[in-house]
Amino acid sequence: MEARRDLDPDAAEDTADTRQEAPAMARITRFDHIGITVADLDRVASFLVSLGLEVDGRTVVEGEFIDTVTGIPGSRSEILMLRVPGGGTTVELSRFASPQALPGDPTAMANVLGMRSIAFEVDDLQGIVARVTAEGFTLDGGIGRYEDRWLMAYVRGPEGLIVALAERLS
Repeated sequence: MEARRDLDPDAAEDTADTRQEAPAMARITRFDHIGITVADLDRVASFLVSLGLEVDGRTVVEGEFIDTVTGIPGSRSEILMLRVPGGGTTVELSRFASPQALPGDPTAMANVLGMRSIAFEVDDLQGIVARVTAEGFTLDGGIGRYEDRWLMAYVRGPEGLIVALAERLS
């Protein structure tokens, strides 16, 4: 089978006359936030704050901008931003007032296609698990140990949100 010149870099002629510098490729420059649509903004925010996130702001977004970005005409969404202490990537919780949010499956397990969890490194996994289970939340499984490097658990939060919590051991 003959290699196509446009796909095989080794097939290109190696002369100054035919080489052109490739244009700079657009790329991702940083991870900004993850967005999660919820029904009860305050309950989910309270849960995530209890894990250690901090409220970074709250607003309502409606009009041409959100209609254009989401592709949903007549959108109105209340947004609450949470951040990890010290900054970095944020979590955007969004509750749609219009149109009404469509229900997902709050019992979906980690092997169901789509976004299933958000993950955070913590300093005391056992302590956090004890606290959130006392508040009525559950683990999907148990606390696992990975090669004496990590402890990890999946906590099932409000509305079926899976939060992966990991503690570095050394």
